[in-house]
Amino acid sequence: MNHVQRPPRFWRQAVPGLARHITTTMPWVTLLAGCASGTVVLAVMAHFAGHSPLNQDNVRVTFLPAVGALAFVPHVHFRPVVQTTAVPTWIAPAGQVLLALPVVALTCWVQLGLMASSYPAHFAGRLPAVYPLVAQLTGWSLLALSIATCCERTCYAALSGAIAAPVTFVAIAAASFLPPLDRHLLSPPESARAATIAWYSIAAAAGALAILAIRDQWHRYIRRLHRWI
Repeated sequence: MNHVQRPPRFWRQAVPGLARHITTTMPWVTLLAGCASGTVVLAVMAHFAGHSPLNQDNVRVTFLPAVGALAFVPHVHFRPVVQTTAVPTWIAPAGQVLLALPVVALTCWVQLGLMASSYPAHFAGRLPAVYPLVAQLTGWSLLALSIATCCERTCYAALSGAIAAPVTFVAIAAASFLPPLDRHLLSPPESARAATIAWYSIAAAAGALAILAIRDQWHRYIRRLHRWI
């Protein structure tokens, strides 16, 4: 449980080593590949858009690789070793998430700029509102993080990213295509304001769950029921 007595000035001496460890164990290749792949595809689509400007559905599809890559971020490497040190176990995944979020936010900003650039200049004042889309992408990102951190609390922690990414995509597909959900999470049919509130509520709940899961020190194992002989 990391109940280790920390000497005075512990954090001042430990921060440089922690920063190196977090930066080294960060899955930069996976994260940057996921963010760049969708952005490159959207840039090619914007280049050849011609008289058919990009819409928000294009951004939703090309942002999915970034969401999938984000599921691989909150992973604790060498957990049995880390739990014996004076450093709390949650420091590493929390630091990795803090490093990843600006990259994902930059990806969102670039993709929204590419979508806007595909419209003619005289359509600049009539572009669709993007704040519901930003809320939706924020909800997707935090949902991926929450599922990944919950997977880290199981005996399948080594496969947390590989499990969390498909589960996140299934949840996104359910929110987009199932009639009971899409009426409240998509605009239209729901109003832009209501859809924004719904997605930010989901993002807040997912973020709170991710924080609780990151700070949990114990693995949750599924106990098998006794078989009747």
